[in-house]
Amino acid sequence: MAEHRIETPVTDETIQKLRSGDRIFITGYLYTGRDSAHKKLIELIEEGKDLPIDVKGQIIYYVGPTPARPGNPIGSAGPTTSYRMDSFAPTLHSLGLKGTIGKGSRNEEVKESLKKHKAVYLAAVGGAGALISKSIEEAEVIAYPELGPEAIRRVKVKDFPCIVINDMYGGDLYEEGKKKYRKD
Repeated sequence: MAEHRIETPVTDETIQKLRSGDRIFITGYLYTGRDSAHKKLIELIEEGKDLPIDVKGQIIYYVGPTPARPGNPIGSAGPTTSYRMDSFAPTLHSLGLKGTIGKGSRNEEVKESLKKHKAVYLAAVGGAGALISKSIEEAEVIAYPELGPEAIRRVKVKDFPCIVINDMYGGDLYEEGKKKYRKD
């Protein structure tokens, strides 16, 4: 397991270096969004309309942050459960999305999509939202302000910590962990 410092936007070459279990520190910009925002994005795609963001080479962080305290760009920003975005992820991967960050496992369709489109699924530590928010330097609502915390934000991050759960080669840190401790 290696440690990587990556910058956004992300290239195929960067994704090819990442393996399940690797620790990642991201610097650059991430987009945020949860199920309500993803549903709106997919509706636009199905209608043949432009998205409010260009997902090519980007990473979406599944988060609905709390309101920011005065002087802070964002409130607590812990990850939300990723499976709620499973039905949307393959479509976004097909448009060039290179990564998502959340918590919990992904379904087989998403794992296959990661392999097909050279993308990764990363986990941030649940319950550490206040700590994670310290790596967020700026936050700006880009789309769907009516969704409140679930609006799409563009956040500037420095050394945003996460772990590769699913890589583009089929590696799955959760499954590897289960095998390691399974009694046969």
